[in-house]
Amino acid sequence: MIITRTPLRVSFFGGGTDLPEFFLNHGGGAVLGTSIDKFIFHSVAPFQSHLFDYSIRLAYRKVECVKNIDEIEHAPFRECLKYFGITKDVEIDLSADLPSFSGLGSSSSFTVGLLNALLAHQGRTVPGIELAYMAIEIERDILREAVGCQDQVFAAVGGFNVVEFITQRNIVVHRVPMRPERMAEFESSLMLFFTGIKRRAVDVEVKKISNIDNIKGTLKQMLPLVDEGYRILTGPAPLSDFGYLLHKTWQLKRQLEKDVSNDAIEELYKSAFEAGALGGKLLGAGGGGFMLFFVPPEKQQKVRERLANYHEIKIKINTPGSLIVYA
Repeated sequence: MIITRTPLRVSFFGGGTDLPEFFLNHGGGAVLGTSIDKFIFHSVAPFQSHLFDYSIRLAYRKVECVKNIDEIEHAPFRECLKYFGITKDVEIDLSADLPSFSGLGSSSSFTVGLLNALLAHQGRTVPGIELAYMAIEIERDILREAVGCQDQVFAAVGGFNVVEFITQRNIVVHRVPMRPERMAEFESSLMLFFTGIKRRAVDVEVKKISNIDNIKGTLKQMLPLVDEGYRILTGPAPLSDFGYLLHKTWQLKRQLEKDVSNDAIEELYKSAFEAGALGGKLLGAGGGGFMLFFVPPEKQQKVRERLANYHEIKIKINTPGSLIVYA
């Protein structure tokens, strides 16, 4: 049996500029973000199909037992298996620390983790960035999903990074160099709350892509915040400046598409801001999922009290990319 562990991610700045529809036509894109200690797990094992009346078994929210690969309903499972020419005699199980459709890149973490597990099942490995390129190909070119290219990279290579997008096969990862004590201070200032709203990121991304000519100006305003955030983290500026910059990027992100935010999200943000958050943003494409806040430690209890109706998730950052944890 092969078991993989693949991280979810938090994106701070530059989201939207990782869409090829933007970066291929406007001189590139970039994001600043980190993998976190919340994971998706895949297990892949040989299956003795000659003893059963089916040849492939998949277990996720439902269980699929099929004789033929084309009978698989779950499209990413089906296409990842086809990608490696695996058409029978395999059993795959999926589990996750957090729900999907919540803005933490779970769809791409699913694809990356599954590809990594299937490679190991065949006795192969590839560098992390190649794993990301495979996942981008599966999601964008084969499944034709309206997704960007950052989630696959954070899932595959992990870490706290600035990621530059030149083409879909030319992506450069720059680690964010921080002293351990500054990294700990930064991590301790992050608070993550679940809005209680699940949504499919592609539903919002499709609208952004179809309107890319009209939102390119806003994306161009968001792009320099990546470098500004990097300078704050790696320079002498107080980390509180990072929180203020998050507030700025949220104001810009809200302009990308009307479905990015809604009344419930606006009220949540206002409550945290009034309680002491310096800034924050909704993670992922928008419309629901998790909201991240930057809050000085001395103000966090007040924020927690104001947001008592929302579930808080503790996170650690700068975790490894997709790993084989059992073989």
